[in-house]
Amino acid sequence: MKKYFYDLHIHSCLSPCGDDEMTPGDIAGMAAVAGLNIAALTDHNTCLNCPAFFKAARARGIIPVTGMELTTAEDIHLVCLFDSLEGAMAFGEYVDSQRIKINNRKDIFGNQIIIDEEDRPAGEEEYFLSNATAITLEQAPAAAEKYGGVCFPAHIDREANGIVAVLGTFPDFPAFTCAEFRDGGNVEEYRKKYPALKDVIPIVSSDAHYLWLINDAANSIELSGETEDEIRKSLIRKLKNI
Repeated sequence: MKKYFYDLHIHSCLSPCGDDEMTPGDIAGMAAVAGLNIAALTDHNTCLNCPAFFKAARARGIIPVTGMELTTAEDIHLVCLFDSLEGAMAFGEYVDSQRIKINNRKDIFGNQIIIDEEDRPAGEEEYFLSNATAITLEQAPAAAEKYGGVCFPAHIDREANGIVAVLGTFPDFPAFTCAEFRDGGNVEEYRKKYPALKDVIPIVSSDAHYLWLINDAANSIELSGETEDEIRKSLIRKLKNI
């Protein structure tokens, strides 16, 4: 087992709320400067910038994890991570079929820039990405697992789109083995308030939409494996608590 510093919730310029400078290459570069070993790209309801991120992260010695921040039918945000790029892209196609497609208003919501593997703009996503999908909170864990992934509630200590904020509590019998916090200092407070969290693995990630908000090397996880693929698979197993 070896300790790896991570940030598992980062948005690129494809997310409408993400800064245009959040290209996969710049994200990977900032992750390296921050001292991270593992970084995950998690745009809203899409994986289209994941191939570019995979290439950029590898070039900078970062173990890439690909996924998305899924918006459920209840308007709850879930982080979905996958043990392979292929699994993430296939999940992205499934989510695309479940999206409610309305035109993006760039003047209101921001740009949604698709980046190629040379870290250059290759187009834009036409439809607004952040709105709710038809995938329910109950359906999401099995859907992610089908594609070699795991999903868990995002930023549960934040009011907007957090599971606690939307439901008013954390489920007594959660289908999730971990939960994300924006602030690790909130973990014990939330565990006291919501007893079901005592058996849930806390993950602390940035939900960064700007380069300077990507976490420094402060949060770590112990994983097994020698190769990139082995370490990534170990991460997914760890998050599934198996």
